[in-house]
Amino acid sequence: LVKLWLLIFQCMFWHLIPKVKKCPEFTDLNIGNALSGTELQVQLLLYTRGNPYCSERLIEHNVTASEYLNTSKKIVFVIHGFRPTGSPPVWLGDIKELLLSSEDINLIIVDWNRGATTVNYVTAVENCRKVAEILKNYVDQMLVDGTSLDSVYMIGVSLGAHIAGFVGHKYNGRLGRITGLDPAGPLFTREPPEGRLDRTDAQFVDVIHSDTDALGFKKPLGTIDFYPNGGMDQPGCPQTLFGGINYFKCDHQRSVFLFLSSLKRRCDIIAYPCDSYLDYKRGKCVDCEAFQPMSCPVLGYYADRWKKLLISKSSPMKAYFDTSDQDPFCMYNYLLDITTWNKGIRRGFIKVKITDYAGNIVESVMNSEASTFQQYKRVKMLTGFYRDLDNISKISLTFTTKTLVGPKHKLRILQMRLKSLNNPER
Repeated sequence: LVKLWLLIFQCMFWHLIPKVKKCPEFTDLNIGNALSGTELQVQLLLYTRGNPYCSERLIEHNVTASEYLNTSKKIVFVIHGFRPTGSPPVWLGDIKELLLSSEDINLIIVDWNRGATTVNYVTAVENCRKVAEILKNYVDQMLVDGTSLDSVYMIGVSLGAHIAGFVGHKYNGRLGRITGLDPAGPLFTREPPEGRLDRTDAQFVDVIHSDTDALGFKKPLGTIDFYPNGGMDQPGCPQTLFGGINYFKCDHQRSVFLFLSSLKRRCDIIAYPCDSYLDYKRGKCVDCEAFQPMSCPVLGYYADRWKKLLISKSSPMKAYFDTSDQDPFCMYNYLLDITTWNKGIRRGFIKVKITDYAGNIVESVMNSEASTFQQYKRVKMLTGFYRDLDNISKISLTFTTKTLVGPKHKLRILQMRLKSLNNPER
């Protein structure tokens, strides 16, 4: 009887009960959807500082009906890539929160999970141009409402980087900026500039390559191309199949986490313009005087501070740097300059240990490439630490050949110098 009266009460006063607004969310699918395949559907979810937690879904043919879109502010699109499992990207919440806290912008999450979720990678690739066409339709309406192409910034992950490139190509490269986070390599490596992301697709194009030997794109694509740890194997990522699914995606995703780290501003990841990773490791590209007064470029969201300087150069720029194995990924680099006086040639590895006056000790990360030492010849090499020490009281070096057999040689040092690259005034 009580339940009956409650039911009658609800029916009589239903219209007086406040309705809870449901927030549009990123499409959440599963492996079953991937196996059966999904038809392309695109939704744009808008977040601003006025609605940071509950997105507003933009209406495709009536963008101006938006309650929160402010076309006088920067518009940042975030475009994900291939989704073989259908789940939302793990980094989605972080990039939304960090971008909105960094700047007062219109943040648009481009959800094409229906279309990207499939075990058939070719199908996802074919959908990229269709997504770009839909995005152009949205941008066209924003332009009519007062948006400037200069204020449009697209951040594309994997396939999303090429989608951003296709949109930029449709506007003849007049978009303000495109950031490509490890642009997809498979099925794109042989494409001409108009068939992939290219430096001509926006006024400024910065690219982070973190998996060039597998899922990423190896050659330069932007105004400036960053290659962390050489662009291939990232520290902390599994090196064998025993690492499970992480073995396949860890290096590829590292580009995203490096970009997120730049938004946290706990430390700046400095990159060194250079022709190759080998030259960088040999200490040939650590002089940033050509970039004064701004010094070397930094990775990530604030890379466009070097926009005017980089655009003025006729050819794309490659920049290399090393990282630690976990967030915030910063390394503290030193240039080690050694003169040896062994009569015979020595070949091996140097490890540096520094101690400050408080007794703190840090050890360098050993280079993967052996150095050659000759009598009275100076050798320069890059060495990095996961932690920075200021007032150094002691420097010690260890020399090893890493061989288990054969004679154990000592390296006789005539002179050595250690120079901080992060703090060159020391």
